[in-house]
Amino acid sequence: MMRWRRIGVVVAVVAATVIGFAATLHAKRSAEEEELYRQLELFTDALSIVEADYVESPEAKQLVYGALKGMLATLDPYSQFMDPDSYNELKIDTEGEFGGLGIEITIKDDLLTVITPIDDTPAYRAGIKSNDRVVKIDQESTRGITLLDAVKKLRGKPNTSVLLTVLREGENELKEFTVTRDIIKIQSVKEAKMLDEHIGYIRLSDFRENTPQDLEDAVKQLKQGQAEGLILDLRNNPGGLLDVAVSTSELFLHGKQMVVTTKGRLRNQNLEFRSRREGLVSDIPLVVLVNEGSASASEIVAGAIQDHRRGIILGTKSHGKASVQTIFPLKDGSALRLTTSKYYTPNGRMIHGQGIIPDVVVPFEPPPEPTAKPKGPQADQIFDSIEQHKNANSPDAAKPKDNQLDRAVDLLKGIRVYQASLKNGA
Repeated sequence: MMRWRRIGVVVAVVAATVIGFAATLHAKRSAEEEELYRQLELFTDALSIVEADYVESPEAKQLVYGALKGMLATLDPYSQFMDPDSYNELKIDTEGEFGGLGIEITIKDDLLTVITPIDDTPAYRAGIKSNDRVVKIDQESTRGITLLDAVKKLRGKPNTSVLLTVLREGENELKEFTVTRDIIKIQSVKEAKMLDEHIGYIRLSDFRENTPQDLEDAVKQLKQGQAEGLILDLRNNPGGLLDVAVSTSELFLHGKQMVVTTKGRLRNQNLEFRSRREGLVSDIPLVVLVNEGSASASEIVAGAIQDHRRGIILGTKSHGKASVQTIFPLKDGSALRLTTSKYYTPNGRMIHGQGIIPDVVVPFEPPPEPTAKPKGPQADQIFDSIEQHKNANSPDAAKPKDNQLDRAVDLLKGIRVYQASLKNGA
């Protein structure tokens, strides 16, 4: 009897300790935590009602997935719940090959908006442009659509078509584009070539796992060609992986220079990223081209180069997407894509919602429309012979004019003349 009494006393003491500990924790909870627990009761009540009284027996996974999608969608346009299929699509996208249209999208002012069409893809060839608002997909309204659902609708098997209804900035009438899906193979370095007078040019389309090595190879190739100045074209580059942006910046900076900082709600989200080596081209004149389609990782690179006065940023204001998303895989193969921090330039400048302002603002001037050909077979032959003769005498005549690129070339030529005058004066 005494033994049971002692056990009872021990149990009572343990219970009292647990209750006391729980009471202490309860006292330490913030008002926000208390509110969260109260709201969870609403959720469980609603879930019980749906499960008991819905006209058909609902699937538990469907209910939970729907709740998670809604919860993440209330945070910001970039936080998402991804089911296993969507998570696999994201991994494929990062690796650089998928079936789709070739556009980078976001939710802007509650509208599905094109950040940029990717060069040489079905969307690019169809005429989709940056800042186009996609109001319908296959005649279905995109009002309230999430990024995840939009990606699902836009991607698909090659040789299948999708109809996009678009509201273009500055125009009142809707435009319709029928775009045929294809395998989208992403090569980050779209062009790497020498322009006139030893000026190298590299066009970077995005930031993926293989970007740093591809870019380094391109830089080495241009150095072998005796490049004395470099143009890095980040126009319509929607960004990508944060660590890739840091590795890309390293090519142009000196060792141990700050590239970007991130700041979040938690202490471990406040990070600094510095260049880990001396850049391959840290000492030659540099111009970086940006526009409204330059976002995320592009803005990290442009911001670092601008803050360290490493080069000149030329073009128009960048997109202003400067938040970091972290992937949290879940047990069943799904995942959360959660905004965990925002990034800042080395000088602490906020980019999110503001963008990078170029040092030299140069709005893009579309090239003039080609002259209409005279009608008739004989006239066609005459026109073609004139064009061939003109192109034979002027190799660049057939190329569309790019006034921003032309200004970048002029800047580098001016820098070279100024540097030479300093040497001669010394």
